[in-house]
Amino acid sequence: MVLKEMNLNIVEIDDQSATLDGGDVLFTGREFFVGLSERTNQRGAEILADTFKDYAVSVVPVQNGRHLKSFCSMGGPDLIIIGSSEQAQRALKIMKQMSDHRYDKLTVPDDTAANCIYVHLPDKGHVLLHCTPEEFPESAKVFERLKDYVLIPVSNAEKVKVDGALTCCSVLIHKKV
Repeated sequence: MVLKEMNLNIVEIDDQSATLDGGDVLFTGREFFVGLSERTNQRGAEILADTFKDYAVSVVPVQNGRHLKSFCSMGGPDLIIIGSSEQAQRALKIMKQMSDHRYDKLTVPDDTAANCIYVHLPDKGHVLLHCTPEEFPESAKVFERLKDYVLIPVSNAEKVKVDGALTCCSVLIHKKV
């Protein structure tokens, strides 16, 4: 209802064989990377590509019951925040091979800490919501390298109990006012 009131185009997937979970969809502003996981399949990625014809859509295999955004997210324009695990680094390598664009990367020691929320606010500039230093002290030190950012630590302690992350609780809509 709210999205319709905002005059946003809403597309419903009516193919019963298709699965597409938001935790497997990483939009860079230039293209989409879709994690093929237990909750997202090739048909779901195809429907996303059909819906957003102006953007490239590349698939990235994800294993062990995880989502693509379990170990990466966008940390700003052209900046991918990525975990340091073997799975995360393998996914990053695939994303680099699939893309014509070269993204900067910020590698954090903890995969879960790589799930962040980036927003650009006219009065604040670059803002990054990330897990707290209490949860991931070494990753928090890495975020401090982002000197031109407003860093806002947000606890993920309760969400992680149900396999959730910061991006699970957000829908970012860029709407010109």
